[in-house]
Amino acid sequence: MVVIRAYEVRDREIVLSVMQENIPAYFAQDEMEDLKYYLDFEIEQYFVLEAEGKIVACGGINLELEERRGVISWDIVLPSEQGKGYGRKLLEHRIAILKSMPDIDRITVRTSQLTYLFYQKNGFILNQIVKDYWAKDFDLYSMELSS
Repeated sequence: MVVIRAYEVRDREIVLSVMQENIPAYFAQDEMEDLKYYLDFEIEQYFVLEAEGKIVACGGINLELEERRGVISWDIVLPSEQGKGYGRKLLEHRIAILKSMPDIDRITVRTSQLTYLFYQKNGFILNQIVKDYWAKDFDLYSMELSS
């Protein structure tokens, strides 16, 4: 059974271990500290996806209300669980939340060349590429959900 629920502080170490399993394939080592800071100080809405009672994916939402924008943030799926639809389910869950908010007109994601095709398959359009943005060889791919 698959359950998506709100992140709780008790999930922190598991989320960090999911992140660690994705380094260096999808994230630079330096980004671990960024995720810790996000979880401790910048979290707005963050979710975990459990399959058979085990956290296998996580991802968040941040709001930029002055720009009427919702931002998909910190999507991470255990490598052993990728390709099973968990990332898509978690993304759809957050898009539905953002679309239900009257103050949000746009949904964006900032990702890398390593995962942008996932977002493209799910309706996002590439707007900008910035070389070595996240770290060396980790480029920024700025994308927006098409309406």
